[in-house]
Amino acid sequence: MHLSEITHPNQLHGLSVYQLQQIARQIREKHLQTVAATGGHLGPGLGVVELTLALYQTLDLDRDKVVWDVGHQAYPHKLITGRYSRFHTLRQKDGIAGYLKRCESKFDHFGAGHASTSISAALGMALARDLQGEKFKVAAIIGDGALTGGMALEAINHAGHLPKTNLLVVLNDNEMSISPNVGAIPRYLNKLRLSPPVQFISDNLEEQFKHLPFVGDSLAPELGRVKEGMKRLAVPKVGAVFEELGFTYIGPIDGHNLEELIATFQQAHKTPGPVLVHVATVKGKGYEVAEKDQVGYHAQNPFNLATGKALPSSKPKPPSYSKVFGETLTKLAENDPRIVGITAAMATGTGLDILQKRVPRQYIDVGIAEQHAVTLAAGLACEGMRPVATIYSTFLQRAYDQVIHDVCIQNLPVFFCMDRAGIVGADGPTHQGMYDIAYLRCIPNIVLMAPKDEAELQRMIVTGIEHNGPIALRYPRGNGYGAPLMEEGWEPLPIGKGEILRNGDDLLLVAYGSMVYPAMQTAEILHEHSIEATVINARFAKPLDTELILPLAEKIGRVVTMEEGCLPGGFGSAIAEALLDAEVTVPVTRIGIPDQLVDHATPDESKAELGLMPSQMAERILTLFSKQPSVVSV
Repeated sequence: MHLSEITHPNQLHGLSVYQLQQIARQIREKHLQTVAATGGHLGPGLGVVELTLALYQTLDLDRDKVVWDVGHQAYPHKLITGRYSRFHTLRQKDGIAGYLKRCESKFDHFGAGHASTSISAALGMALARDLQGEKFKVAAIIGDGALTGGMALEAINHAGHLPKTNLLVVLNDNEMSISPNVGAIPRYLNKLRLSPPVQFISDNLEEQFKHLPFVGDSLAPELGRVKEGMKRLAVPKVGAVFEELGFTYIGPIDGHNLEELIATFQQAHKTPGPVLVHVATVKGKGYEVAEKDQVGYHAQNPFNLATGKALPSSKPKPPSYSKVFGETLTKLAENDPRIVGITAAMATGTGLDILQKRVPRQYIDVGIAEQHAVTLAAGLACEGMRPVATIYSTFLQRAYDQVIHDVCIQNLPVFFCMDRAGIVGADGPTHQGMYDIAYLRCIPNIVLMAPKDEAELQRMIVTGIEHNGPIALRYPRGNGYGAPLMEEGWEPLPIGKGEILRNGDDLLLVAYGSMVYPAMQTAEILHEHSIEATVINARFAKPLDTELILPLAEKIGRVVTMEEGCLPGGFGSAIAEALLDAEVTVPVTRIGIPDQLVDHATPDESKAELGLMPSQMAERILTLFSKQPSVVSV
């Protein structure tokens, strides 16, 4: 059977191990060819090919439920659930999503882009099954990196308290999240997978049994159970934590041995109550380049499959915001021992890997644990440090209570640096950083700022470090504009003060962060139609520069706000509220992301669909002016 013929995972039933191995090879080929062409997550999916095939051969996916943690490890799942023919559209507009989506396939039982959610969701499904008197299996596949998230441990604690609730948790242990895992739990798991007695038993016990008189191969089914029992006798600590928490523990087993995986899952399905199967895998399995560089090949832009090298760019690009952030913060930290950079398992993505290499003593990786990261930062701030909690906008959502309760209520000097703010592209709705303005603006004591370019980012980093209270900085994914950077000597910005970039008497454009340059471009298009706009770079969403904005709004008489964030409760709402409170009654048009989800596509494709390109914004503004009788039609 060829992979292209599989449109339903139940077609795996009855296939031999050899046939499954051939399908595994084809999955890796298709996976590599597609990601090399489109970009996407590479290492996670390559590591779970055999795990996926073995598990699905033992399940009935017309009835049984499978929940994949995060979802970017589920490319093999997509390839055997009817999406082979469209897999070449991966992460492209109107194509296959990079994560699981319930609306994309009936086999995507739960969608997620954030880690550590699978056990909670799967337990909820299992409890619903029992309450409704139904009979089906529920399995959650979670990585050891995601196991560092507190939510996963909360779910394990709950599930272990329900001995009559059948639930299978598959721990995909590859020693990695994006970067190498940190913390006591991954270290404990690593001891298990590398334990010499476990390795000795796994390698030698079966061969010894084969030489017993009258036994040979006849004890194959029983042999697995004997091996598991012997492992526990040889290494008393193996699985002890999970067993004490109420789970039946099986493992660790070889995650690339189909025969062993199938036998183990069959055994697990027969075991009542919550069961945890510990599977040791290799991230990037089957592609030597990815196996050797598991951090770099967690996800990749389009690359040359033969060499593993990124495809050459047509022209040099300015540095990314993340790199400018990392370099600037590191230079400041080298001269200020109070500065501590904190990441939640995203060192490379945030640029904190630069700090890690040059000032490791002032760098902390807490694992996938954003809530802990924020309250840890609060504790550091209590003792005079200057913690910089560098967390993607979409992931800071996970620590919202900690931001309010542990930082802002106590007015502590924690500096939140939110990378990937705004539209992020191919990762889709779970990763769009469009809510942070709205969800932070309502909290007392906090300051919100966003730079118009990478040079202003440098000044805002200094501003955040020096501010004696909670302060948050948002900046977009990708490259800057090529603004001249300074090596040192950055001056902080006065809190709550914007700047005028352009003067005009017909319209006031107030733009925030990544929308400042597009606002300037929009103003130039309007100029061609004889409409002159004043453009303000707000710099701060809280506090607003009302001394600058309100008199100009009253004088000019029409305001347009621009932001790369959600309109409900966002920057435009802040301007409208300020005008209303000051009884400045002028028309206000808010341009930003409407109250809808933004699906996967390139950022420019998404912006075009939302009407956020300069030509589209100019056209919208021209339409507004054409409706005013006092203005000449243009």
